[in-house]
Amino acid sequence: MTTAVQKMGTKGQVTLPKRVREALGLKAGDLLETVLTPKGALTRPVELKPKKVDALEEALAEAEADVKAGRVSKPYQSAHALVRDALAAGRRQHRRAGTKN
Repeated sequence: MTTAVQKMGTKGQVTLPKRVREALGLKAGDLLETVLTPKGALTRPVELKPKKVDALEEALAEAEADVKAGRVSKPYQSAHALVRDALAAGRRQHRRAGTKN
């Protein structure tokens, strides 16, 4: 385990010793996060991934699967027309479910 002691500057800055940077594979511009734990502060490398991109990629994959499976609807000229048809389909489904009981 690599251990090092640093001195904090007047602005709260700490320089990580070269052996620590090398052990962690850090280079200038890398991001670090500091977490307070019961034993003290833990500073570690962090890689930020935009969650929105992941969610968009997942939604796109689901949409492509729907298209391949034939789960698509007709094109609509307006959002109003889409909502109107969706509500009508919901009413039809509700009526069908009511006749089964």
